[in-house]
Amino acid sequence: MDSASAWERIERQKLRGRERRTRHYRPGDRPDPSRPPGTDMLPQIKHIVVLMMENHSFDNYLGTLGRGEGLPLGDDGTPDAENPDSTGTMIRAHHAKSTVQQDGVPCQSWSATHAQWADGKLNGFVTSAEQASPEGDKTAAMSYWTAEDLPFYHGLAQTFPVADRWFSSCLGPTFPNRRFLLAGTANGLMDDLPVNLLDRPKAGTIMDMLARHKISWVNYRPASDQSEFRRFMEYRRRRTRHHLTSLGRSLRNPGYVFQRDLQFTAALYPLGMTGYMAHVRSTEQFFADADSGNLPSFCIVDPNFRSFSEESPQDIRKGESFAAEVISRVIHGPAWADTLLIWTYDEHGGYYDHVVPPAAVPPDDVPGRSRVAHPSPLNSLLKVLSPSYVRHAKQLVEGPNAYDNYGFRVPAVIVSPYARPDCVLSDVFDHTSILKLVEEKWNLPALTRRDAAATAPLGALDLTAPPSFLTPPALPAPALQWGTW
Repeated sequence: MDSASAWERIERQKLRGRERRTRHYRPGDRPDPSRPPGTDMLPQIKHIVVLMMENHSFDNYLGTLGRGEGLPLGDDGTPDAENPDSTGTMIRAHHAKSTVQQDGVPCQSWSATHAQWADGKLNGFVTSAEQASPEGDKTAAMSYWTAEDLPFYHGLAQTFPVADRWFSSCLGPTFPNRRFLLAGTANGLMDDLPVNLLDRPKAGTIMDMLARHKISWVNYRPASDQSEFRRFMEYRRRRTRHHLTSLGRSLRNPGYVFQRDLQFTAALYPLGMTGYMAHVRSTEQFFADADSGNLPSFCIVDPNFRSFSEESPQDIRKGESFAAEVISRVIHGPAWADTLLIWTYDEHGGYYDHVVPPAAVPPDDVPGRSRVAHPSPLNSLLKVLSPSYVRHAKQLVEGPNAYDNYGFRVPAVIVSPYARPDCVLSDVFDHTSILKLVEEKWNLPALTRRDAAATAPLGALDLTAPPSFLTPPALPAPALQWGTW
């Protein structure tokens, strides 16, 4: 037995013990109640790969694609969407001057996102940028990029099925939205503060479910050239140090603005040593697995969140180069014939989108809250030691505390040899649609009401005919080549 198998066996033992101690709440039936959970219902697809980048809306990246519902055009043939600033002056959508984003604007905090949404009026993008950074460029929220800036992304979306109604899962920032990808719920998280990442959802995560039924999964992440155990210890030290130092800085400097440190997606719910050792691997290992055809049944591939995730103030071309390398390795690898890859974004990053996010099924009965901003032992302590920090934390989470509305649209493309040519999907999707896809493939019960109600993006595929893209299509090169900077 190899080391990974040993860790997986230990993990299953821990999961069985946890099940005995807690009652898991599963609101949805399995796709086929007559067949046992874990049954493979889609044998044509053996590998599901999720590549989730950061912080861009559909209009911001694909609004000028020419497929799906992009930015509305004026009489001059250019986008004419606009938003008022605080003086009432209208700021029109415009082509960004640079692929290097501006620091501090736009903003995608819980309160800023709700202000942008404005109960469906969508008129708060510029004013929220003004509020977040009074000295910054208020027009940044109305900027967009084109095929000239992002040739690989536009070529990908022109070739494979694009979903023009794929919404982020909630009107909030990165951490809550990535939690929906993992578990169909944010479990009350409203911000990106690490002190709020100590809880587990009642029904567990999709990774728990896969491990329970011996279905392989991996979260690939950027990592140093060390053994897996040393990487785990580095992850734990970095996580603990970041939690403590960020809190300590808030006490010493009330004006300190928290800098998040997202290492990999699966870490947004507590992941112990057995889970890490069994399922977390390096980006280099992903490339090796893709090249050899040894991809797991399900995987998340994370960028380096500090340099290649496309969050501001990064150069978006660097993120595109990483994504292009991931996607190219998959479509040219031995496992391509039975792989489905989803390229999408966790949330909109504060950038304008003209489609009103619809109402959504609340995932559970857990309201939004913050241990820093809302009543809690930590909040009581901080109100005495650092009231300014508490006020700042409250500003981040102002607004409704419910998860009954989708967030803004984000880019999403379904990449598979079985993809339908010339396909635009206009069904409503969100990140729990990925959970629904996993559940429908392996006949697993829904984790929350949200993924029970979700639609899997299977309409992008034709599984009854010979695959149209078995021979990988030629795609444009990214603006920057991977590894050339």
